[in-house]
Amino acid sequence: MITAKRDNDVLTVKVQGRIDGSNASEFQDKVKNIFTDSDKAVMMDMAGLEYISSAGLRVVLMLAKLLEQRKVNFAIHSLADPVKEVFDISGFDKIIQIHASQQEAVAALG
Repeated sequence: MITAKRDNDVLTVKVQGRIDGSNASEFQDKVKNIFTDSDKAVMMDMAGLEYISSAGLRVVLMLAKLLEQRKVNFAIHSLADPVKEVFDISGFDKIIQIHASQQEAVAALG
């Protein structure tokens, strides 16, 4: 479901498959356990995400709020069109940085 890579102080989390009610809490636990206090920015690469439910959106929002409390920059990139539509309809595009590519996310996070 997820893989992570750290480059200096930037953590990139690649998300694959689906996030729904059956695995949202597992996704949350795995991602939270990857974060460290030294992370300055977290990028979520969602190119491989095929589907996200409201339970998955809640987890993404919770993770974004957790990172905001830690003063860690957070961005999502490479959403497939159907997944991007879910983020747009739910208004998440207004509260979470969403970028078309990894390059855009890296530039925005500085």
